[in-house]
Amino acid sequence: MNNMYIAALQRIPGVGNVRIKTLLSYFGSALDVWKADKHDLLLSQCLDEKHCDQLLNLRKQLDLPGLKIQWDKKKICTCNWDEPEYPALLRDTFNPPVLLYYKGKLPVTSNNIAIVGSRKASAYGKNTATMFAAELSANGICIVSGAARGIDTAAHQGALNGGRTIAVLGSGVDIVYPPENSRLLSAIAEQGAIISEYPPGTPPHSGHFPARNRIISGLSRGVVVVEAAERSGSLITADFALEEGRDVFAVPGSIFSSGSKGTHHLIQQGAKLVTAAQDIMEEYSFSPRTNVHNPILSDEETILFNCLAYDVPRDVETLVLQSSLPLPTVTYLLLQMELRGLVIEHSGQRYVRSAMEGAL
Repeated sequence: MNNMYIAALQRIPGVGNVRIKTLLSYFGSALDVWKADKHDLLLSQCLDEKHCDQLLNLRKQLDLPGLKIQWDKKKICTCNWDEPEYPALLRDTFNPPVLLYYKGKLPVTSNNIAIVGSRKASAYGKNTATMFAAELSANGICIVSGAARGIDTAAHQGALNGGRTIAVLGSGVDIVYPPENSRLLSAIAEQGAIISEYPPGTPPHSGHFPARNRIISGLSRGVVVVEAAERSGSLITADFALEEGRDVFAVPGSIFSSGSKGTHHLIQQGAKLVTAAQDIMEEYSFSPRTNVHNPILSDEETILFNCLAYDVPRDVETLVLQSSLPLPTVTYLLLQMELRGLVIEHSGQRYVRSAMEGAL
């Protein structure tokens, strides 16, 4: 129940990580803080009279045992920064959360790499994030990201193909955001972990995401930025990584793409340019797999596959013209190759090669 008392203290407006840690240090435990009278609370000089009164009122109103039963039903766990299960890399950062809420299993090693990028990602960016995540996770590296649209989603999907991934949220772990990622978040909880410093039930808020980014970088040995505009939240994650002495990697893009200006700036500032997952693994002396899978294609599939690109989606009509195959054949082959993970469909029935087709 000690973590429940920490969770209760977090409900006092204006009382954050630093003040809670000071209270815990002074009183010895969250339970002792929770049970302290007003005189002792004021004597600690950790809370002013207003916050003391808020704590005393909260103590009367909050049903902690009932709240714990609710969280247990939702399979929500907690871990405070003094417990051995708390991720070691995150504990070593400047301002680690005093309490983590999570669903799934916390990482047991520090072999974690973050992959982040633009919410408005291009086909090239999504494909790259998927490929990097798939290859890294297949080599035992846990992929950390923020479950946002675009690059984050692609990174989680790639990691789930054969490894572990962690989603760090800017809301409670029981809140699905964005809503279309409901199935993805469920899969992550089964094959990794969903983590937040915000109590269950906390809705997403723009002010939460920069703080969330420090946890993404804090959990990771390095941060890979795949696509980022000049003013991107991904650059905030990279800044946190640099402040904590973590590695920053950047994937180059087209010089004409506004979505790659942020990554190019990182490279100019000293981030390591990477074009393959192996570049990252070499940085940490990881030995990559050698059993690369090459898909077996029929003659017609080979013709159609050669008409597809990794970065520019092509519509069915263009593929019919380029391949000289009949329309019914093209649509059938595209469906079959999509089911095999060789092709990805984008909006408007436009298709690209999956970068994972040669990676797994």
